[in-house]
Amino acid sequence: MDLYSREVIGWLVDETITTELILEAFHMAVSRRQVRPGMILHSDRGVRYRSGEYQEVLKQQQIRSSMTRKGNCWDNAVMESFFSRLKVELVYSETFKSAEQAYRGLFECIEVFYNRVRRHSSLDYQSPSQYEANYYAQCE
Repeated sequence: MDLYSREVIGWLVDETITTELILEAFHMAVSRRQVRPGMILHSDRGVRYRSGEYQEVLKQQQIRSSMTRKGNCWDNAVMESFFSRLKVELVYSETFKSAEQAYRGLFECIEVFYNRVRRHSSLDYQSPSQYEANYYAQCE
């Protein structure tokens, strides 16, 4: 998630969380954004985020790694809030019969609704994509 606009820019779903899955979501995110040296990427303290392979990719991209302090959910509050809403609005209300169906549901929820429609009080009641569009329009 881009913390400025709250847009979800890199995500994937699979039956298990692997370093490869995390790296694929990372590559999706950096393909959607200009990565500048010194950019900060924040995550929880999951073993995959601490892996040498993941940390090396960040280093090669000149991205600074930031991790939640042990036992402090407030450090990652924006993502915790997003996952909470995702569970309430999609996961707990649906019964998926296949991984493909789950992926389609997540795609609709994230790419169609959350990023383009859902309004956020922290963004002056605009969707993430509206907020970014307004920012770039002001830069021109």
